[in-house]
Amino acid sequence: MQSLPAISNLLKLKPSAGLPRRFQDNLMIFLFLLPAVVLFLLFVVYPILQSVYYSLFNWKGFGPAVDFVGLDNFKNILKDRVFLIALRNGLLIIALSLLVQLPLSLLLAVLVGRDLPGRVFFRTVFFLPYVLSEVIAALMWLFILNPDPDRGFVNAVIVALGGQPQAWLGNPNLVLIAIFAALTWKYFGYHMLLFMTGLQNIPSEIEEAGRVDGANALQNFFYITLPLLSSTIRTSVYISVLGSLQQFIMVWIMSKGGPVNASETMATYMYRFGFVRFQLGYGSAVAIYMFLLCLIFSLIYLHFTRKPDYLSGLEG
Repeated sequence: MQSLPAISNLLKLKPSAGLPRRFQDNLMIFLFLLPAVVLFLLFVVYPILQSVYYSLFNWKGFGPAVDFVGLDNFKNILKDRVFLIALRNGLLIIALSLLVQLPLSLLLAVLVGRDLPGRVFFRTVFFLPYVLSEVIAALMWLFILNPDPDRGFVNAVIVALGGQPQAWLGNPNLVLIAIFAALTWKYFGYHMLLFMTGLQNIPSEIEEAGRVDGANALQNFFYITLPLLSSTIRTSVYISVLGSLQQFIMVWIMSKGGPVNASETMATYMYRFGFVRFQLGYGSAVAIYMFLLCLIFSLIYLHFTRKPDYLSGLEG
């Protein structure tokens, strides 16, 4: 394979061609970007446009789409109580992630990333769940939350403490909490790793200067560490929100959106109509709603998070 300088030399045009240097540079950049642009158009833009097209039809997935219904699919989705439950559950998972999962990850990152004895062991243990696939994690939690005390670990502990076993995944009031516990166990190690990386980028001299000036541990954390971690926190929040809006695998394996739609998410709702009931036009409309929610959040996020990075002096 030729090196990059060799490829660059091949792309350079002779001065006799009469083309300005700027045009030659832009042409070289375009040729390097062309494969990525083609893949992006083929695997991202084209499926989105195709979903928009099919969402305008009552299409079952077989043959051409001919039953044009216009915006009826989009209107019917907003009238469906189950979709509103799925939307509420998605927002609830986002709120719990931001209020429970991320603070827990940050706390563990501070403890494990500093002077905690055996911190290398704890880093491995906390990050291990993220390495597992979502399917394996969901199956593990199905056994852990088994309603039979002789088989389910959680209910066995509750019975040993004198309590009553619970049908964690069969109770509409408990199922979403149980699923969120599994999601937190699965993903908090990933966010912890992000925070640990951010902590390592903070010069220790800054915190030492704070201690010299009389700041205690809490003041050092809230007035020095947290502001310097702002860009990492913003990244973690962004990933967490988008992941919560698109959560599917663990929810589907653990509860299939039940019981009585108590744990339905937008992704399980879309899958149920698109691939279980073969209402692919309706399912495509749900996918467009999910895409718009993610896009709107991304635009709002970019607008409100363009703040200077305290460490680099660059905008975040």
